[in-house]
Amino acid sequence: MELKSTVTLHTGRRMPVFGLGTWELTRDTAGTVERALELGYRMIDTAVDYGSQPGIGEALGRTAIPREEIFLVAKVEENDQAYEATRRYLDEMRQDYADLMLIHRPPRRGVGTDLWEGLVRAREDGLVREIGISNYSIEQMDRLTEEAGESPVVNQIEWTPFGWSREMLDACRERRVVIQAWSPLTRARRLDDDTLRRIADRRDVTPAQVLLRWALQKETVPLPKANDWDHLVENPGALDIELDDDEMAVLDGLNEHWSAVGPAVQYL
Repeated sequence: MELKSTVTLHTGRRMPVFGLGTWELTRDTAGTVERALELGYRMIDTAVDYGSQPGIGEALGRTAIPREEIFLVAKVEENDQAYEATRRYLDEMRQDYADLMLIHRPPRRGVGTDLWEGLVRAREDGLVREIGISNYSIEQMDRLTEEAGESPVVNQIEWTPFGWSREMLDACRERRVVIQAWSPLTRARRLDDDTLRRIADRRDVTPAQVLLRWALQKETVPLPKANDWDHLVENPGALDIELDDDEMAVLDGLNEHWSAVGPAVQYL
Protein backbone atom coordinates (compact mmCIF):
# COMPACT_ATOMS: atom_id res chain seq x y z
CA MET A 1 0.00 0.00 0.00
CA GLU A 2 1.25 3.48 -0.89
CA LEU A 3 -0.05 7.04 -1.04
CA LYS A 4 -1.27 6.48 -4.59
CA SER A 5 -3.18 3.30 -3.66
CA THR A 6 -6.92 3.60 -4.21
CA VAL A 7 -10.26 2.24 -3.11
CA THR A 8 -13.12 1.73 -5.56
CA LEU A 9 -16.32 3.67 -4.91
CA HIS A 10 -19.65 2.03 -5.70
CA THR A 11 -19.84 4.16 -8.86
CA GLY A 12 -16.67 2.54 -10.15
CA ARG A 13 -14.48 5.63 -9.75
CA ARG A 14 -11.34 5.23 -7.66
CA MET A 15 -10.34 7.35 -4.65
CA PRO A 16 -7.00 7.43 -2.78
CA VAL A 17 -6.86 5.42 0.45
CA PHE A 18 -5.11 8.23 2.33
CA GLY A 19 -5.43 12.00 2.25
CA LEU A 20 -4.48 15.30 3.84
CA GLY A 21 -6.99 16.96 6.14
CA THR A 22 -6.82 20.76 6.27
CA TRP A 23 -9.00 21.74 9.23
CA GLU A 24 -7.37 24.86 10.70
CA LEU A 25 -4.40 24.36 8.38
CA THR A 26 -3.90 28.09 8.12
CA ARG A 27 -0.13 28.41 8.59
CA ASP A 28 1.29 28.43 5.05
CA THR A 29 -1.58 26.36 3.72
CA ALA A 30 -0.38 26.62 0.13
CA GLY A 31 3.17 25.59 1.01
CA THR A 32 2.00 22.66 3.12
CA VAL A 33 -0.37 21.34 0.46
CA GLU A 34 2.25 21.78 -2.26
CA ARG A 35 4.78 19.90 -0.13
CA ALA A 36 2.25 17.14 0.52
CA LEU A 37 1.69 16.71 -3.21
CA GLU A 38 5.45 16.54 -3.75
CA LEU A 39 5.61 13.75 -1.15
CA GLY A 40 2.98 11.74 -2.99
CA TYR A 41 -0.29 12.72 -1.32
CA ARG A 42 -3.05 12.70 -3.90
CA MET A 43 -6.16 13.56 -1.89
CA ILE A 44 -6.81 16.92 -0.22
CA ASP A 45 -9.87 17.52 2.00
CA THR A 46 -11.32 20.93 2.80
CA ALA A 47 -14.46 22.86 3.75
CA VAL A 48 -15.34 26.52 3.81
CA ASP A 49 -15.15 26.75 7.60
CA TYR A 50 -11.65 25.25 7.66
CA GLY A 51 -10.19 28.47 6.28
CA SER A 52 -7.97 26.47 3.93
CA GLN A 53 -9.76 26.77 0.59
CA PRO A 54 -7.84 29.78 -0.80
CA GLY A 55 -4.49 28.24 0.12
CA ILE A 56 -5.44 24.94 -1.47
CA GLY A 57 -6.37 26.77 -4.65
CA GLU A 58 -3.00 28.50 -4.62
CA ALA A 59 -1.18 25.19 -4.13
CA LEU A 60 -3.09 23.50 -6.94
CA GLY A 61 -2.18 26.40 -9.20
CA ARG A 62 1.52 26.12 -8.34
CA THR A 63 2.07 22.36 -8.35
CA ALA A 64 3.42 20.50 -11.34
CA ILE A 65 1.17 17.53 -10.51
CA PRO A 66 -1.58 17.25 -13.16
CA ARG A 67 -4.99 18.17 -11.78
CA GLU A 68 -6.49 14.86 -12.91
CA GLU A 69 -4.12 13.03 -10.57
CA ILE A 70 -5.36 14.96 -7.52
CA PHE A 71 -8.56 14.04 -5.68
CA LEU A 72 -10.10 17.19 -4.21
CA VAL A 73 -12.77 16.81 -1.51
CA ALA A 74 -14.90 19.81 -0.49
CA LYS A 75 -18.18 20.35 1.36
CA VAL A 76 -21.35 22.40 1.28
CA GLU A 77 -22.80 23.52 4.59
CA GLU A 78 -26.18 22.43 5.91
CA ASN A 79 -27.61 25.96 5.48
CA ASP A 80 -26.22 26.45 1.96
CA GLN A 81 -27.97 26.38 -1.37
CA ALA A 82 -25.88 23.46 -2.52
CA TYR A 83 -25.56 24.22 -6.22
CA GLU A 84 -24.72 27.90 -5.74
CA ALA A 85 -22.36 27.08 -2.86
CA THR A 86 -20.54 24.53 -4.99
CA ARG A 87 -19.89 27.18 -7.63
CA ARG A 88 -18.81 29.69 -4.99
CA TYR A 89 -16.37 27.32 -3.26
CA LEU A 90 -14.88 26.20 -6.55
CA ASP A 91 -14.34 29.84 -7.51
CA GLU A 92 -12.65 30.41 -4.16
CA MET A 93 -10.24 27.56 -4.94
CA ARG A 94 -9.96 28.58 -8.61
CA GLN A 95 -11.01 25.09 -9.68
CA ASP A 96 -13.32 23.90 -12.42
CA TYR A 97 -14.51 20.88 -10.44
CA ALA A 98 -14.21 18.94 -7.21
CA ASP A 99 -13.72 15.20 -7.28
CA LEU A 100 -16.02 14.74 -4.29
CA MET A 101 -18.50 17.17 -2.73
CA LEU A 102 -20.08 16.32 0.60
CA ILE A 103 -22.96 17.64 2.66
CA HIS A 104 -20.89 18.72 5.67
CA ARG A 105 -23.47 17.74 8.27
CA PRO A 106 -27.17 16.91 8.37
CA PRO A 107 -29.49 19.93 8.64
CA ARG A 108 -31.46 20.40 11.83
CA ARG A 109 -34.65 19.37 10.08
CA GLY A 110 -34.81 16.53 7.60
CA VAL A 111 -31.80 14.81 6.09
CA GLY A 112 -30.80 17.30 3.40
CA THR A 113 -32.68 15.99 0.37
CA ASP A 114 -32.74 19.49 -1.10
CA LEU A 115 -29.00 19.78 -0.57
CA TRP A 116 -28.53 16.45 -2.30
CA GLU A 117 -30.62 17.59 -5.26
CA GLY A 118 -28.36 20.63 -5.60
CA LEU A 119 -25.30 18.40 -5.61
CA VAL A 120 -26.88 16.12 -8.22
CA ARG A 121 -27.38 19.18 -10.42
CA ALA A 122 -23.75 20.18 -9.82
CA ARG A 123 -22.67 16.68 -10.82
CA GLU A 124 -24.77 16.82 -13.98
CA ASP A 125 -23.12 20.14 -14.88
CA GLY A 126 -19.62 18.73 -14.36
CA LEU A 127 -18.85 20.77 -11.25
CA VAL A 128 -18.35 17.64 -9.14
CA ARG A 129 -17.51 14.06 -9.98
CA GLU A 130 -18.93 12.30 -6.91
CA ILE A 131 -21.24 13.29 -4.07
CA GLY A 132 -21.52 12.11 -0.50
CA ILE A 133 -22.20 13.03 3.10
CA SER A 134 -20.40 13.81 6.34
CA ASN A 135 -21.37 13.31 9.99
CA TYR A 136 -24.50 11.30 9.18
CA SER A 137 -25.86 8.52 11.38
CA ILE A 138 -26.94 5.21 9.85
CA GLU A 139 -30.59 6.23 10.11
CA GLN A 140 -29.94 9.59 8.44
CA MET A 141 -27.87 7.96 5.70
CA ASP A 142 -30.65 5.47 4.98
CA ARG A 143 -33.36 8.14 4.99
CA LEU A 144 -31.40 10.25 2.53
CA THR A 145 -30.80 7.25 0.29
CA GLU A 146 -34.50 6.40 0.31
CA GLU A 147 -35.60 9.97 -0.41
CA ALA A 148 -32.89 10.71 -2.99
CA GLY A 149 -33.04 7.39 -4.79
CA GLU A 150 -29.28 6.81 -4.60
CA SER A 151 -26.71 6.24 -1.89
CA PRO A 152 -23.72 8.45 -1.12
CA VAL A 153 -20.29 7.19 -2.07
CA VAL A 154 -18.74 8.40 1.20
CA ASN A 155 -19.72 9.19 4.76
CA GLN A 156 -16.94 11.26 6.34
CA ILE A 157 -17.06 10.89 10.12
CA GLU A 158 -14.85 11.08 13.19
CA TRP A 159 -13.10 7.72 13.56
CA THR A 160 -10.44 6.57 16.02
CA PRO A 161 -9.96 3.53 18.26
CA PHE A 162 -11.26 5.70 21.12
CA GLY A 163 -14.48 6.52 19.28
CA TRP A 164 -15.88 4.25 16.56
CA SER A 165 -18.95 2.18 15.82
CA ARG A 166 -19.09 -1.46 14.76
CA GLU A 167 -22.66 -0.85 13.61
CA MET A 168 -21.60 2.05 11.38
CA LEU A 169 -18.71 0.04 9.96
CA ASP A 170 -20.97 -2.91 9.12
CA ALA A 171 -23.70 -0.66 7.71
CA CYS A 172 -21.33 1.18 5.40
CA ARG A 173 -19.74 -2.05 4.20
CA GLU A 174 -23.18 -3.48 3.44
CA ARG A 175 -24.22 -0.33 1.58
CA ARG A 176 -20.84 0.06 -0.17
CA VAL A 177 -20.34 3.49 1.36
CA VAL A 178 -16.70 4.30 2.12
CA ILE A 179 -15.95 5.79 5.52
CA GLN A 180 -13.52 8.69 5.45
CA ALA A 181 -12.01 9.36 8.87
CA TRP A 182 -11.69 12.94 10.04
CA SER A 183 -9.44 13.72 13.01
CA PRO A 184 -8.00 10.17 12.91
CA LEU A 185 -5.19 11.32 15.22
CA THR A 186 -7.60 12.49 17.95
CA ARG A 187 -6.37 16.06 17.39
CA ALA A 188 -3.31 14.85 19.34
CA ARG A 189 -5.36 14.50 22.54
CA ARG A 190 -4.92 10.74 22.95
CA LEU A 191 -1.46 10.18 21.49
CA ASP A 192 -0.02 9.62 24.94
CA ASP A 193 -2.36 6.72 25.73
CA ASP A 194 -0.34 3.96 27.43
CA THR A 195 -1.77 1.11 25.35
CA LEU A 196 -1.23 2.99 22.12
CA ARG A 197 2.34 3.83 23.08
CA ARG A 198 3.16 0.22 24.01
CA ILE A 199 2.10 -0.97 20.56
CA ALA A 200 4.02 1.86 18.90
CA ASP A 201 7.18 1.20 20.94
CA ARG A 202 7.04 -2.54 20.24
CA ARG A 203 6.94 -1.84 16.52
CA ASP A 204 9.35 1.11 16.63
CA VAL A 205 6.78 3.41 15.04
CA THR A 206 4.90 6.46 16.32
CA PRO A 207 1.50 6.45 18.04
CA ALA A 208 0.16 8.49 15.10
CA GLN A 209 1.24 5.79 12.66
CA VAL A 210 -0.49 3.14 14.76
CA LEU A 211 -3.74 5.13 14.78
CA LEU A 212 -3.62 5.62 11.02
CA ARG A 213 -2.80 1.97 10.37
CA TRP A 214 -5.73 0.91 12.55
CA ALA A 215 -8.02 3.11 10.43
CA LEU A 216 -6.62 1.66 7.21
CA GLN A 217 -7.08 -1.92 8.40
CA LYS A 218 -10.69 -1.08 9.23
CA GLU A 219 -11.00 -0.32 5.49
CA THR A 220 -11.58 3.36 6.19
CA VAL A 221 -9.79 6.29 4.57
CA PRO A 222 -7.90 8.50 7.06
CA LEU A 223 -7.46 12.23 6.49
CA PRO A 224 -4.82 13.36 9.00
CA LYS A 225 -3.95 17.04 9.25
CA ALA A 226 -0.26 17.98 9.39
CA ASN A 227 0.79 21.56 10.08
CA ASP A 228 4.36 20.39 10.65
CA TRP A 229 6.21 19.20 7.56
CA ASP A 230 7.85 16.44 9.62
CA HIS A 231 4.36 15.07 10.27
CA LEU A 232 3.63 15.17 6.54
CA VAL A 233 6.49 12.69 6.16
CA GLU A 234 5.70 10.70 9.31
CA ASN A 235 2.00 10.00 8.78
CA PRO A 236 2.24 8.00 5.52
CA GLY A 237 4.60 5.63 7.34
CA ALA A 238 1.37 3.96 8.45
CA LEU A 239 1.16 2.51 4.95
CA ASP A 240 4.36 0.53 5.52
CA ILE A 241 3.32 -1.40 8.65
CA GLU A 242 0.66 -3.98 9.42
CA LEU A 243 -0.93 -4.60 12.78
CA ASP A 244 -1.63 -8.20 13.74
CA ASP A 245 -5.01 -9.49 14.87
CA ASP A 246 -4.15 -9.22 18.56
CA GLU A 247 -3.02 -5.60 18.19
CA MET A 248 -6.17 -4.72 16.28
CA ALA A 249 -8.30 -6.33 18.98
CA VAL A 250 -6.50 -4.37 21.70
CA LEU A 251 -7.02 -1.12 19.81
CA ASP A 252 -10.66 -1.98 19.17
CA GLY A 253 -11.04 -2.39 22.90
CA LEU A 254 -10.04 1.22 23.54
CA ASN A 255 -13.45 2.33 22.28
CA GLU A 256 -15.10 4.75 24.72
CA HIS A 257 -17.35 6.33 22.08
CA TRP A 258 -15.13 9.34 22.69
CA SER A 259 -15.09 12.43 20.48
CA ALA A 260 -12.41 15.09 20.13
CA VAL A 261 -15.09 17.75 19.69
CA GLY A 262 -16.95 17.25 22.95
CA PRO A 263 -19.87 14.97 23.80
CA ALA A 264 -19.81 11.80 21.73
CA VAL A 265 -21.54 12.34 18.41
CA GLN A 266 -24.51 10.19 17.51
CA TYR A 267 -22.80 7.82 15.09
CA LEU A 268 -20.08 6.80 17.58
